[in-house]
Amino acid sequence: MIDLRSDTVTRPSAAMLQAMMTAETGDDVYRDDPTVNALEAEAAHLSGKAAALFFPTGTQANLVALLSHCERGDEYIVGQQAHNYKYEAGGAAVLGSIQPQPILAAADGTLPLASIAAAIKPDDIHFARTRLLSLENTHHGKVLPLAYLAEAFAFTRQHQLALHIDGARIFNAVVAQKVTLEAIARYCDSLTICLSKGLGTPVGSLLCGDEAYIERARRWRKMTGGGMRQAGILAAAGLYALQHNVTRLQEDHDNAAWLGQQLHEIGVEVVDQQTNMLFVRVPAEQVEPLKAWMKARDVLISVGPATRLVTHIDVDRAALEQVVTHWKAFLQQ
Repeated sequence: MIDLRSDTVTRPSAAMLQAMMTAETGDDVYRDDPTVNALEAEAAHLSGKAAALFFPTGTQANLVALLSHCERGDEYIVGQQAHNYKYEAGGAAVLGSIQPQPILAAADGTLPLASIAAAIKPDDIHFARTRLLSLENTHHGKVLPLAYLAEAFAFTRQHQLALHIDGARIFNAVVAQKVTLEAIARYCDSLTICLSKGLGTPVGSLLCGDEAYIERARRWRKMTGGGMRQAGILAAAGLYALQHNVTRLQEDHDNAAWLGQQLHEIGVEVVDQQTNMLFVRVPAEQVEPLKAWMKARDVLISVGPATRLVTHIDVDRAALEQVVTHWKAFLQQ
């Protein structure tokens, strides 16, 4: 099966599974799981932050990130299409009583500073208190420029806001920009890192920040059900990923670019491609037939008028060649 629906569908390699099977474990709620501790220390080191905390899911890591920055009745400014606003079941509002203030992103995935400034509420009892700016990097595959991050960070200092980065695919940004994680993370107060997308682990995310912030987050993690016990089995996969699966993300970027070029040559309308995400337009009358055609040939794609194709560690160039062959045959029938 060739699965291009998302990079969340990746499966651990034999070497990663071996690392998990041989992991040393303890009780992480007591903070004595050595593998979890090692993973958190590595994430803190790579990001240049003082501390990190391991979570079972990215949604919980993002939720706890917001809960640790904001109090009930506070507000965070976020992109209209950002994951922690649109795709996480409204958790910040439902569970944290934190009001989202969504604004439209620019074409490059950034949130315009003028729009952010206009959305900040006055210090008045009629309004929620604006406390946080949340950015996403990458945003629908788009890498936020370092110059923009520097400006946004300076902007939040001027307006007494904290800055959080939902870095679910932040290592794709690291590889695309040929920088270190710290070079990006220096422009935020906190960031999340998802291990179960392009990095190929079966589960897990990290939240990085200063020590006091992570201590608040640890309490919220427990309250939201994320206190795990012998979690070193999972953390071992994360350590393996950080050590072996970061630089290879360039292969995914190259494969997405190659796939875009090949589809363009057979008449598919390519809209955009950055990092490991390729966006194409499919005529409405082709959506269901193309989906069925591909599925019958063991290719899974979330086909729609705007179709996203995501390359990852489990899809090599040979598999993509098959995808192009099948798509070409579909168009020629």
